[in-house]
Amino acid sequence: MTIFTIIRLRAAALLAGFALALSGCFMSPGKFTSELAITGPDSFTFSYEGEIFFLGLSKLAQMDAGQESFTPSECFDEETFETRQCTKDELASQRADWEAGAAERAEQAKQQAKQMAAMMGGIDPSDPKAAEELVKLLQRQKGWERVVHKGDGVFDISYRVTGTMGHDFTFPLIEGFPTTNPFVQVFLRKGGQVRINAPAFAAQNSDTGAMGAMMGMGSLAGLAAMGAAEGGNGEQPQGIPGMEGTFTVRAAPGMRVLANNTDEGPAPETSGEVLVWKISPRTTQAPTALIAAAGR
Repeated sequence: MTIFTIIRLRAAALLAGFALALSGCFMSPGKFTSELAITGPDSFTFSYEGEIFFLGLSKLAQMDAGQESFTPSECFDEETFETRQCTKDELASQRADWEAGAAERAEQAKQQAKQMAAMMGGIDPSDPKAAEELVKLLQRQKGWERVVHKGDGVFDISYRVTGTMGHDFTFPLIEGFPTTNPFVQVFLRKGGQVRINAPAFAAQNSDTGAMGAMMGMGSLAGLAAMGAAEGGNGEQPQGIPGMEGTFTVRAAPGMRVLANNTDEGPAPETSGEVLVWKISPRTTQAPTALIAAAGR
């Protein structure tokens, strides 16, 4: 099998992954620093500083919507299966097939744009002003202190919110968007317990493999694992920002960490206990912790 063929197989696998991702309006962390502070039995502060990648607003989202120009496929020797130069008739046949599929590709692109607009609060990703509209949408919501589009679906974000623990919490929560890709979740349990999950801060799942990462709530870095499965080296696909960051959970005095999956466990400090996760494209376990008020 030639290098060119391997690359095409990997590209096909990645495009299949993008189609799955688009169905969930996929978002992924890039470089970031995030902190959740449980400041008391009924209060918290959460912050996220760094990049968020919106696949629907990137060039990658249109890769399978239809080729803009004809690119001939390889031709092979029927006996040796080695690549050879295509004949004029073979090239003409390939071009005819490509032209015959033009209408279907255009319709697929149109339907994909409608689907994405429905999931992105009415924002049409094919509109040149789509990124600007998303910036305005986020800036209207409380907590989004800085929203800057860096290009190709990557946004520089500063988010900070303080609230009470009288309800569950999810980040990001965007008006008109489905809650399919939570970065951080806080669930309140009876007895004063708080469950913390960060499903998007894991690139791939060691138990379910690459397809599990795509079908679950892992980040787009799971596409790198799909590339590796098709003969690649597992590197981050071009166009997707590499996930790299730190997630910190702080438990104030009077709160205690009951369970967590950090490497080092809770570290004591003057303001209580602290948990720290270093996140990278090699992270296989999503951060999780269980915290409760002392005496519970």
